[in-house]
Amino acid sequence: MPHLETKLKKTIAIVGDYSKGSVTHEKLNESLEHVKEKFGYDFSYEWISTLKLAQEGNEVLENYSGIWSAPGSPVASLEGTLSAITFARVNNIPHLGTCAGFQHTVIEFARNILGVKEAQHEEYDANSSFLYISRLACSLAGKRMKVFIKENTKAFSCYNQKEVLENYFCNFGINPKIKNQLKHPKLLVSATDENDDIRIIEMPENKFFVATVFVPQVNSSLENPHPLIHEFVKSCLF
Repeated sequence: MPHLETKLKKTIAIVGDYSKGSVTHEKLNESLEHVKEKFGYDFSYEWISTLKLAQEGNEVLENYSGIWSAPGSPVASLEGTLSAITFARVNNIPHLGTCAGFQHTVIEFARNILGVKEAQHEEYDANSSFLYISRLACSLAGKRMKVFIKENTKAFSCYNQKEVLENYFCNFGINPKIKNQLKHPKLLVSATDENDDIRIIEMPENKFFVATVFVPQVNSSLENPHPLIHEFVKSCLF
């Protein structure tokens, strides 16, 4: 039993519905391997389906040292993935959300911090009157664009530079009508694009709670593991 407990303390939960052959999913796994091999860290990672979380509850996550909300939507259970984000936020467990993980993080924030219990994602309910995530007027899928990082943020401490290039796979994003509602003491917009559209959000009160519109794992290599992913892993282990 002690051996098992030690192992689980160094295991990262990837919350999402794994699809073999998915570029973003395969790259996610590879990016964690990059960090492991480059820096010699001893950890493992496991995919946990959103349906499993919905059926069995957050007890499933209790022994993991970090949670990555993965790309890929619609998920089998929106409630399952939202509950995992809540679990990470409330318990100060390191959390990284990328692409759909960013979108789900916004929904969780709206429902549980802003108090808009009806907050919805257009991909799950296109007729909702409380869309916080909507289809983008111009898809970002396949694009590589500049991201401007704000100083004195967790994101800046990871990149240590003000301007980077990142890859996108998304067709959904923040509904422009609710953008101002995200100006809240618990939420920090730490990066934007050339049009001042949000690209990274974080929660400064937490050890590591960051979500990105882009997909950092695609921009990772063994020679240069992605800095956001590296810092996420470090926060899970130390």
